Amino acid sequence: MVDVLKKSGVRDAADGVNVGSDFYDALDEEVKDLIARAVERADENGRKTVKARDV
Repeated sequence: MVDVLKKSGVRDAADGVNVGSDFYDALDEEVKDLIARAVERADENGRKTVKARDV
């Protein structure tokens, strides 16, 4: 199940190709990992706000 992303946004970003149902879950997990790393970086820098530079 996709928790973070909207399927319609993924389809739009895929621009012209079909998106397999298993792709959504894999992409969702990658995004969750990216967010977790960004949160960790913000914490390490003493911030409670995640910013673009944390990505």
